[in-house]
Amino acid sequence: MTRPSISAIIAAASILLCGAAQACPDLIAGVPADRLKALSRGVNADGWIADPRSAPPRRLLLQLRKAGMTHIRLPVPADFVMPRFAAKADIDRRLHTVDAVLNTLLALGYAVSVDLHSGERFNALQKDDPPGAMSEMKSAWGELARVMQRYPSDRVFAELLNEPDVDAAQWQGEVRELAGFIRRLLPQTTLITGPVNWQRADSLPGFTPLDDPNVVYAIHFYDPMVFTHQAHWDPAEPLHDITGLPYPIRADDPKVRELRERLAALDKRRALAMLDRAIPDRGIDKWLAPAAAWQQQYSRPIIINEFGVLKAGAPRDSRLRWLAGVTDYARQHCWGWTHWEMMQGFGLADAVTGKADPETLKALLGTR
Repeated sequence: MTRPSISAIIAAASILLCGAAQACPDLIAGVPADRLKALSRGVNADGWIADPRSAPPRRLLLQLRKAGMTHIRLPVPADFVMPRFAAKADIDRRLHTVDAVLNTLLALGYAVSVDLHSGERFNALQKDDPPGAMSEMKSAWGELARVMQRYPSDRVFAELLNEPDVDAAQWQGEVRELAGFIRRLLPQTTLITGPVNWQRADSLPGFTPLDDPNVVYAIHFYDPMVFTHQAHWDPAEPLHDITGLPYPIRADDPKVRELRERLAALDKRRALAMLDRAIPDRGIDKWLAPAAAWQQQYSRPIIINEFGVLKAGAPRDSRLRWLAGVTDYARQHCWGWTHWEMMQGFGLADAVTGKADPETLKALLGTR
């Protein structure tokens, strides 16, 4: 079989979106245009703060910047910068790493969003002791703000909390308090925040935007999960048993029929049920439509600052088609995007060579 070209994949992704390209939505005044442009194309640098030895190679960062990437999202594990969970010496060491990373990335021409990335211990605290969790978030942001104040506010942004794991009403109150606290420390900095429930697009309609106009609203996109998380790393997870699933997912696709038969023969009932619920797939435009409707209502800027497909089990052409479809939708709606991630399971680069995959870059950037 002839392998489809990247141009054909990008064209197919555009067709999958169905809707015609549209003009940028009107937005309230607040986030300067140059900052939205800086947030338009990016990638997550996961793991860099947790372990500086996992820093992406400089040549990869240069390659991505030359290709057109403008933004690095920098996850900072919350448990590493909160006094309840880490000793002061350890917190200072992490903050020193954040400072060094910001210096490196800004020198390479990137904008950076510093993401307070929640972990299991903080998530439990936020559910069990909300006032205690607020105290820890303020402490963490007080320290992070002192680092960020050394850098231009139009190049370094503050993401309040990744994927808050509480109910919507609790987070709605907390986010206002936390944003007000950070704004006093960083009066000119663009803030980034989003809804609960893994920051799904269909959770955004339940989130009321902040009164602060200098805020970008972030959603995460991994639908359909049966495709993006196939060959899951956890053997106990039903998605671990699904491999080779193409995109789009159609019942009449021979590969889909073959996969169903294989799962049935192996008595993988949970995986089979998940696959059957995903047929036929709704399409990228339908999955993301709730966020687009929310934007029409509130006129606030949006970024998809996490999206990706595990490389282990997804057919390569399908993975490229899905990635191209997501970024094409974002361009049509004038949203920013930030791929998850650089060099790990979802990575756009090869962990051995340290080089970005050219076809993945073309799919993301929409280039021919």
